[in-house]
Amino acid sequence: MNPQPRLAFDPALPISAEAPRIASLIRDHQVVVVAGETGSGKTTQLPKICLLAGRERIAHTQPRRIAARTVAHRIAEECGTELGEFVGYQVRFTRRVSRATRIKVMTDGVLLSELAHDRDLERYDTIIIDEAHERSLNIDFLLGYLKQLLERRPELRVIVTSATIDTARFAAHFDDAPIVEVSGRTYPVEIRYRAVGEDDDEVDAVAAAVGDLAATTSSGDVLVFLSGEREIRDAADAVGALKLPGWETVPLYARLAAADQQKVFQAHSGRRVVLATNVAETSITVPGIRFVIDAGTARISRYSARTKVQRLPIEPVSRASANQRAGRCGRLGPGVAIRLYSEEDFNSRPEFTEPEILRTNLATVILQMAQAGLGEIENFPFVEAPVASHISDGLRVLQELGAIKPRRRHERVRLTRTGRLLARMPVDPRLGRMLIEGARRGALRQVQVIVAGLTVPDVRERPSEHQQAADELHRRFTQPPAGETDSSANGEPRRHTVHTGTRPVKQGRDSLAGGDFEALLNVWEYLRGRRRELSGSAFRRLCRAEFLHFVRFREWEDLVSQLREVCRELELPGEGDAAMDVVLDCLLTGLLSNIGLALPPPPKVQGRRRPLTEYQGARGARFAIAPGSACSRSTPPLVVAYELVETSRLWARTVGPVTAAQIERAAGDLVTRTLSEPTFSPRSATVTASETVTLFGVPIISGRRTNYATSHPEQAREIFIRTGLVEREWETRNPVVMANRFAHDEAERLTDRMRRPELLISDQALHDFYAARLPAEVVSGATFDKYVKSLGDDSALRLTPADCMTDPGALSVADFPDRWQVSGLELPVSYVYDPGAGHDGVTIEVRLEQLGVLEPEPFTWQVPGLREDLATALIRSLPKRIRTSFVPAPDFARRAVAWLRERGTGDEIAFPEALGMALTALTGERVAPGDWRPEAVDPHLRPTFVVVEGRKEVGRGEDLVALKTRLSAKVASRLTRSAGRSATTGRTDWDFGKLPPTQRLGGGVEGHPCLVDEGGSVGVQVVDSAAKAERLHAAGLRRLLTLVNPSPIRWVVSHLGNPEKLALGASRYGSVPELLEDAWLKASDRLLRAATDPVRVRDEREFRRVAEVVRADCPAATAAVVSTAARALAAQAVVERRLVALPEDDEVRADITEQLANLTFKRFISATPDPWFDRIPVWIEACDTRLVSRGRNPARDERNRAEIMELEARYGQLCEAQPPGPLPADVEEIAFLLEEFRVSLFAQGTRTLVPVSAKRISQAMGRIGR
Repeated sequence: MNPQPRLAFDPALPISAEAPRIASLIRDHQVVVVAGETGSGKTTQLPKICLLAGRERIAHTQPRRIAARTVAHRIAEECGTELGEFVGYQVRFTRRVSRATRIKVMTDGVLLSELAHDRDLERYDTIIIDEAHERSLNIDFLLGYLKQLLERRPELRVIVTSATIDTARFAAHFDDAPIVEVSGRTYPVEIRYRAVGEDDDEVDAVAAAVGDLAATTSSGDVLVFLSGEREIRDAADAVGALKLPGWETVPLYARLAAADQQKVFQAHSGRRVVLATNVAETSITVPGIRFVIDAGTARISRYSARTKVQRLPIEPVSRASANQRAGRCGRLGPGVAIRLYSEEDFNSRPEFTEPEILRTNLATVILQMAQAGLGEIENFPFVEAPVASHISDGLRVLQELGAIKPRRRHERVRLTRTGRLLARMPVDPRLGRMLIEGARRGALRQVQVIVAGLTVPDVRERPSEHQQAADELHRRFTQPPAGETDSSANGEPRRHTVHTGTRPVKQGRDSLAGGDFEALLNVWEYLRGRRRELSGSAFRRLCRAEFLHFVRFREWEDLVSQLREVCRELELPGEGDAAMDVVLDCLLTGLLSNIGLALPPPPKVQGRRRPLTEYQGARGARFAIAPGSACSRSTPPLVVAYELVETSRLWARTVGPVTAAQIERAAGDLVTRTLSEPTFSPRSATVTASETVTLFGVPIISGRRTNYATSHPEQAREIFIRTGLVEREWETRNPVVMANRFAHDEAERLTDRMRRPELLISDQALHDFYAARLPAEVVSGATFDKYVKSLGDDSALRLTPADCMTDPGALSVADFPDRWQVSGLELPVSYVYDPGAGHDGVTIEVRLEQLGVLEPEPFTWQVPGLREDLATALIRSLPKRIRTSFVPAPDFARRAVAWLRERGTGDEIAFPEALGMALTALTGERVAPGDWRPEAVDPHLRPTFVVVEGRKEVGRGEDLVALKTRLSAKVASRLTRSAGRSATTGRTDWDFGKLPPTQRLGGGVEGHPCLVDEGGSVGVQVVDSAAKAERLHAAGLRRLLTLVNPSPIRWVVSHLGNPEKLALGASRYGSVPELLEDAWLKASDRLLRAATDPVRVRDEREFRRVAEVVRADCPAATAAVVSTAARALAAQAVVERRLVALPEDDEVRADITEQLANLTFKRFISATPDPWFDRIPVWIEACDTRLVSRGRNPARDERNRAEIMELEARYGQLCEAQPPGPLPADVEEIAFLLEEFRVSLFAQGTRTLVPVSAKRISQAMGRIGR
């Protein structure tokens, strides 16, 4: 049987004297405000005073879990009962109460969560809100809610306790509730200011202050207030370095395990330094404290309206907080508070700490209010109304979680099914959202473990003296199992970037697919497995050896158990395990505001550490992964973090890599989709757009192609018709589309042929045709095909060539033929209308073997449809003095073409010549052939010839003659191949039958068979012209004569004199025998031409006859040729000896040297035709005469030299203008006339072979130039 509780009051406590008065006020007033100074005893005595006032069920709230536990222990101890019976407590997931509990100490958050099940808090008749001056978020909400609740429950009593600061605000809030002020049981506290210099370290200042106290005092513990856990660890190291005998250091902070927190309340020997955060500032009394060292700072939780994240910046505490800290050392006796800042700094600080409701996110409060049906948050009676932007941000968080339905401003918040589940969960809404998603995706067991692990301090410890060893042991939790690849769970490679998805991410070998979240699961699985294997004491030893906190793990297990119980109550299924990517999907649903995209790394500076990779976070935030994270080295392109905490910078803690697909899946309608650059895709026959997907400003997908018709069907239809159908980017075999394109092509071909593009319907007209006939649902190739198939008759969708022209009657197809008939051939003709392009106009296709039979004159007439335009252009090209007689030019062109047509003038003469005849006949004005300038007309009026061999183009140009010359070798080769067995090579006798003068090769082509000289043999080829055949045939015949007749060279040599032999040795031939062979060839040529015309030798019989004739006279003829050559070479030797005596830069020497090189070159004997060969000695002797007579009349010599040099220059230009290959005979003739002219100038006593003068030579060159 439980003992009866004692309700005694310690008379040493100041509040004991006020107990009857307070009890009376409680009985008479619904609300009582108790303002008690530090040490007054209000926290422990007020519940007993309520019992004294007749209250039965008391809820007693504390702002911190450590305070709730210690206060419950203290009250139970004073009442003489076991904890959990008459007096119990509940903090978060730890609950020690029973049905007999009448005083329940709890955190204010626990009382707030009870509203979900007990809206009017019927289980309590008295509620004590302790330490209300801290103005936490939960306290402010409770105070507002209780004000509403008191109206419905007049029997309810509320006691608000506070330090003696700002009590009037609480009283006013509850309609001027009575205030009871209780003095504190404190001793005087000496305040010492000991400001830290700018260059000094705060931790060193703390150690110095502890050292001074140790040296100047002999008893009493020291309480040091620091801003955070890291500062506590650093200070512990610094104080430990002092090596003070009999001293120990003990940490105290909120995340510390409960068992470790209890150490500060346990008895100890010696002296102690308690290193604490602001948790020791109120509510709890640390025994034995006589000295306080206050660093003057704390991590104050602040919500950033800009970044939308909760920050923990280190800020100076308020004056009220500083005084609270100083009061901690005045409980046992006079104390000393050392402030590590100046008095001026203290006086400049704000009086109170800003209430948390003005600096935090309100999501949880709004959720609870909506669940409790408390109306609009804007009208809720807060002690101080929160900032409107914070309310908006809280609503935004709930909307992100899918907890509330869309609402207008000032409209009541309505919860979704997810929101109602979240309101019933005793966890942060974000964590609750993860649990709900885990249940839906079959990953609840793993999510429960992770959620519980996120809410307790990390079980992995890193003691400063064993950091390296701890890191080595803990590394196994952040490494993937052996053999695991970097592929994702679905077998696809990780993305190179979140935008393109083209290349695998280069993850480090130590990376986990789930990052820090998977590491938590690994720790859990390891410890759970080891705990099942080992006994309790062995397991604790294992934890100590591997730097794993046993108590924290036990708390983690308790939380997991309690979460499972909560999920069972909510009927959330929790069976089975899921892949890690599914677990990350679940976690993402609660952490969408904490995603980040890796930014390009800054350039590395030589000699410095690699800069941290920054991530672009939601709403413009930028953060970096905390160094201890498993992802800090691999830098995934996309991450999600459990929390973003701003200290020296914004850090992401507990991070996992995610993909764009996971974020998009988890965010649902929260993502913003922007479509741009809609284009028609020929491959899919759909209109696609570049989609950019962003979440809260973070671009998770960029440049993804998506179906544009899904969201913009009208625009997609327009693009499909205009681009896919009109512009033909749709590659399809649809019969309707193919028929319409054929009809349009035919119409375009006809209008281009006539150069009347205006007759073709416009793209807009074609678009309108389709737009008027296709229904709205036709937005792609697939929908077009489906619609066509649904039609019984598709004729309404089909076009004819006439439909594709604006005026079909304006066409005259006959004037633009497809074939050009000439020389018995039909040449394909094509038309292109593309002004300015090289292929604009008429193009005539000529097969290579046909090229030789074509003459240029017929093609100068153009096709009939362009003849008048050509005539107009030719008239306009005339010199001004002539063309003025034919104005307007189009009229005269039309009359002239009609005149030619009426008289049937054929194309045997060139069109410009015929046009001149017509104009002269019509007007009497004579137009000379030289006045026309065909090259000046527009390019499209000059036909282009395309020469093809098979399907390959081998030549193209407007000049037919130049094409024939340039391709003559190809033509000959082609003709020879076409001749088949008629062509031969390597022959040394006439054993190939008769050679016909012409040979039909098919396709209307006629070739000319002939012999060709191959050097040591002859061959038979078929060439494209008779003139070329004559020249080659003669050369081949003389070569064959030398091959069948005996050589006369030995006889000739035997009859040569010594001077002749000496002269022959100075030639440019390789040897004298080579020269004699060439002379024999020349003699055979002379005898052949003397015996017959070479063209007549077409069969073996005629050849044998000629060979007999040549054989008889060949030795004498060869001797005559050799004699002429010897005479020329002897004369050359004399001239060269005279030239040596002249200066090297002498103009006459240079002229004669070049002349000799052109006369006695290698093979000059056979290359120089008759009668000019016999003149070579005369021309060389004339050079000697010029040198001998030089200087007798310098003026005449210079005049003659200038005259011949001018003619030589003109002749050089004429030769350059000739097509490649041997020079025409008439051009070569002028070279010999120039040599005769030199004789007339420089050796006037020598007769020339023919009359010659500068005028005659100029006229000859002029005739050829035309």
